[in-house]
This record gives sequence, C-alpha cells and structure tokens, in this order.
Amino acid sequence: MSAACIFCKIIKGDIPSFKLFESDKVFAFLDIQPLSRGHALVIPKYHGAKLTDIPDEDLAEVLPVAKKIAQVTGAEDFNILQNNGRIAHQVVDHVHFHMIPKPNQTEGLGIEWPAQATDMDKLKALFEELKAKM
Repeated sequence: MSAACIFCKIIKGDIPSFKLFESDKVFAFLDIQPLSRGHALVIPKYHGAKLTDIPDEDLAEVLPVAKKIAQVTGAEDFNILQNNGRIAHQVVDHVHFHMIPKPNQTEGLGIEWPAQATDMDKLKALFEELKAKM
C-alpha cells in the first residue's frame, strides 16, 4: 500500500467507493466518472504503478472479476482497458483494469487504431528476438 495513492486509500476504506467485489488480492468498484453505465475498475490490492510491477499471483483473479462484472451489467459489447505510463494514458499510478460497457456508438470507449504497414522481414526479426526472450 502507498499512503499517497488514491486507490490504496479506496482499498483501505479511507475514501468511500461503490465496491462491487473484494477478496484478499482484488478490489473492484464503479468508476465515478464513467464512460457508460456499469463502467467499473478492477484493481490488484498490491500497489504497483505498472502491470510489470505486480506479482503474477496478485493478477490471477483480475480478469475473472472483470468478466463477472461484464456479465452482471448485461453488457454484450465491452472493452477491458489497462494503461501503463503517462504517454499510454495512465492517470493513477496504481495498476487498474477498466471494464467499460459499449452499449452503442456514442457511449463507452472510443479508440483510434493507427495501424502501420508491415515490413515482413522486420516483423520476422522482431519475432525471433522476442521469442528467444520468452
């Protein structure tokens, strides 16, 4: 836990929340600035700024909880979003996953996807580099 972290304060109960789920390792609550009805945050209780800072065992429940929230909201279409770092649009330095229902074209998450043309030789070289490190 970080004393200055808003999400750690929510987990501790120092800041009230609309808690949907809590276990030893995960906490989930409704977003107070939702993009759509049912927009929720699922967070590991372990404090870490980026996904790579969180031990695997503290992430094991995160997606099952996000899935359950999607189911209980009745969302047929939804996004699971997790950002790491300021230029990747992370605002709170505590790992969090958004479950954002997408009920129509105007509500929910809007995304631009600036796909790049593929150089297959460069892609193959990258594949070999990454595969060797896996």
